[in-house]
Amino acid sequence: MLPITVEIVEDLDEVREGLSNFINVDPDLKMLGTYSTAEEAIVSIPNNQPDIVIMDINLPGMNGISCIEELKDKCPHTQFMMFTVYENDEKVFEALKAGASSYLLKKTPPQGIIESIKDLYRGGSPMSSNIARKLVSAYHTRQTLSASLPLSPRENEILELLAKGLLYKEIADKLSIVVGTVRQHIHKIYEKLHVQNRTEAINKLRGK
Repeated sequence: MLPITVEIVEDLDEVREGLSNFINVDPDLKMLGTYSTAEEAIVSIPNNQPDIVIMDINLPGMNGISCIEELKDKCPHTQFMMFTVYENDEKVFEALKAGASSYLLKKTPPQGIIESIKDLYRGGSPMSSNIARKLVSAYHTRQTLSASLPLSPRENEILELLAKGLLYKEIADKLSIVVGTVRQHIHKIYEKLHVQNRTEAINKLRGK
């Protein structure tokens, strides 16, 4: 079996070098490159097309989530693993929406990181246990709230698409309706939920 190719985007020298050293000693893995900024990564990673990119979120300049958004289309076969100290729901959901398939906290033991890289390559979505718990909790909360909100099935569907960041035209195209109909539905959603804008509606969906 060919080794799994890996690249790292991490601004802290000791973290980047330590992680690279752990990866290099595993015969199933091969380091292709390391970068301290997203800007460097965006230039080089598309040329290398690694199997896995380990990405920090808090980088100087462009952050890791935006970096994934830039790289996703240029590296269609690359899978992205977030490697960060952030545990809050907002960062987790932003990272997954951007295209990350894995989310590990930096307190993960080295062997756990190595196994997670291999699991990700094999098609898994490894998460630190408390991150996985947050996702399950958020899903259950959303399902409960969606069921209890006074919306029609179509209004619930449109609200979910709003929550994913789609524009009115994108929602219309996805549902095969005209933009004017989307606007009418959204106006009714705002009335029923007693909110004034998209952000308030989405927060109500998420129970905030």
